[in-house]
Amino acid sequence: MALFGKNKKDNAAGAALAEEIVLPKHVGIIMDGNGRWAKNRGLPRKAGHREGAQVFRTITRYASEVGIRYLTVYAFSTENWKRPEDEVGALMGLFKSYLKEALEDFKDDDIVVRFIGEKSGFSPELQKLMTENEESSAYRDGMVLNIAMNYGSRDEIVRAVKSICADVKSGRIGESDISEQLFSDYLYTAGQPDPDLIIRPSGEYRISNFMLWQSAYTEFVIMNKLWPDFTKADFDEALRLYAQRNRRYGGV
Repeated sequence: MALFGKNKKDNAAGAALAEEIVLPKHVGIIMDGNGRWAKNRGLPRKAGHREGAQVFRTITRYASEVGIRYLTVYAFSTENWKRPEDEVGALMGLFKSYLKEALEDFKDDDIVVRFIGEKSGFSPELQKLMTENEESSAYRDGMVLNIAMNYGSRDEIVRAVKSICADVKSGRIGESDISEQLFSDYLYTAGQPDPDLIIRPSGEYRISNFMLWQSAYTEFVIMNKLWPDFTKADFDEALRLYAQRNRRYGGV
């Protein structure tokens, strides 16, 4: 099965939605609820991850068709290593199979693939596949897909601080150069706009160490639906809810 395909009906639906409402430029999704989805059905947790991966395919392709410029999906956090060994192993297997598939299926798509997080935590084979996916899509000018793997926002911030300290010590930058913008330039999402909208399925009301710095003025939509049950209609609903918000950024 292709990771991303072409569908004229979806293209038309996406274009219609883009004309109807003002779209966010950058959307983040905390893909939550795979394990609970499987448990509710008496299945092993890895079955929920497989189903969630299929939904990731669908929603990523649809976001691109609708006109989202940046999509960041939370796939594997720095804390997820604490899960049972067999579950982590199943996730690594899924990542490997989908990254191999993406190399072929992405070649005709206009999606730029990037991985944010500490890649060195993964096997050399996975690291190689990540690099190949990034390099093969770097020339494209469509939606940027950030896949957060071995990502934790606190870790990201600490790494940024260490890099800034090193650059001050070396004389590359001065203490007076440090600003909010400069700090942002040391994050994984450097050069990208902060997320306008973060969607969290599963009904949980927490940020789970996801884009803490970048989400200072992000709008959140919490949906009481587990990720494997998330649909394009749910994505549309989240976009419409976002469009109704009055974003004041601390002003009146």
